[in-house]
Amino acid sequence: MSSSCFTESLPLLSVLIFSPLVAAAVAALIGNERLLRWWAFLATSAIALVSLPLWSRFNPASAEFQFREQHAWIPALKIDYALGVDGISLLLVLLTTLIMPLCVLASWNYIKTRVKEFMICMLVMEAAMVGVFSALDAILFFIFWEAMLIPMALLIGVWGGPRKVYASLKFFIYTMAGSVMLLVALIALRLQTGSFSLPGMMGQPYSDTFQLWVFAAFFVSFAIKVPMFPFHTWLPAAHVEAPTAGSVILASVLLKMGTYGFLRFCLPITPHATAVFAPYILALSVVAILYGGFTALAQTDLKKLVAYSSVAHMGFATLGIFVLNVNGVEGATLVMINHGITTGALFICVGIIYERLHTRDLSAAAGIGKYMPVFTGFFGVFCLSSLAFPATNSFVGEFLVLAGSFSHSKWMTLCVVPGVILAAAYMLRTLQKVAYGSPQNPQHHDLTDLNFREVVTLLPLLVFVFWIGLHPQPFIDVMHASVLRILQQAGHAVPAAAAAVASVAG
Repeated sequence: MSSSCFTESLPLLSVLIFSPLVAAAVAALIGNERLLRWWAFLATSAIALVSLPLWSRFNPASAEFQFREQHAWIPALKIDYALGVDGISLLLVLLTTLIMPLCVLASWNYIKTRVKEFMICMLVMEAAMVGVFSALDAILFFIFWEAMLIPMALLIGVWGGPRKVYASLKFFIYTMAGSVMLLVALIALRLQTGSFSLPGMMGQPYSDTFQLWVFAAFFVSFAIKVPMFPFHTWLPAAHVEAPTAGSVILASVLLKMGTYGFLRFCLPITPHATAVFAPYILALSVVAILYGGFTALAQTDLKKLVAYSSVAHMGFATLGIFVLNVNGVEGATLVMINHGITTGALFICVGIIYERLHTRDLSAAAGIGKYMPVFTGFFGVFCLSSLAFPATNSFVGEFLVLAGSFSHSKWMTLCVVPGVILAAAYMLRTLQKVAYGSPQNPQHHDLTDLNFREVVTLLPLLVFVFWIGLHPQPFIDVMHASVLRILQQAGHAVPAAAAAVASVAG
């Protein structure tokens, strides 16, 4: 049997969900810490390789969910084990499987205690994250959504910094509050449709009032997860206290759950309410871009700087989604992927600085470029990508979002422009200090440049920075049909938005 025949016969999505759980069970039996690290790296790398046929076998011309699996699970409640991906969720699944082995490598020396429990948490996280992006049953989606909370809270609360318990509790309380609202919305939809099938919930003729209430519940849940301004206050604490791998997973994958939720639930299921609430969400997005930029500019802690820059970048993602046009939504999806690559890389770079200097203070890192030229080369590219420099991945996504925004409202686009300038200011200032700042610390003389493991960790992310930056069309093609379908499901209802508002007001 050829390898292609073998992969075609595999239920790929189930394999990607359950393989990390099997690897976690095996890890529980391993006592040697060095062997545990190697096992986690090899397992996550193998899962990344197994995910590649999703890309090669995906039909970009089809807007339908592909690689579908459906089995009755709890027939009495009409709950199914249903999986499938479209062009948007496909990219997010691949981002997840790519980032996990890099997280294991980034933790190689950083995690020194409870290595077994740490690697088990990482593997369980991977299973839950792939499950969220693959689930086509609302209850299955909710189970995976909740399953992410415990290992992520443990990553922060057990292996985090001095205020790890506070940061972990804040993360848990915020996200649990959002989860309650999500569950309420899903139950309300189940009562209307008679099933928990996500494709079955899309395009149904719900009343305008019902849509508005369900959208409000969705919005609270997803806005916390993005996080949108003013629901963002859990993010800096979580990022600062989390270990490097936790920060990378938060930035690269978990924040995308919120924007993915907007695309998967709000636009196709509550189109009337989406049109009603879109102007307010666009206003919040503009505030997030400016607020995140100004706050990042004021930071001297490198992790806080990158964390607040995430608030601004995710503001671009929500801006692109709620302008409700093709350029905007495709740009938003690319921003989600690019933010996962670039900000994940920046957190790894900050972790490398912390391992050497035992501080994340920007002034303490000033001038390390003289002693770490290879690191500075990688760091410089990721800084340029973060500020959306042309030929890097972030430029493509933000350009499409701005093009979509310009079609929607020229004045709104003008309001966003200062956010782009702010990103250039805080990223170039950081790069200048790290590369050329005057070294004051004699500890710098003992600094060593990147080792082989660290280069291997950063190199794949560097490749994607230039691949998407110079040749983005394959990534746009793979999502185009899915974006058109979502906009068609949302677009039919736009003229009825005023009537929806009137019916509630009345």
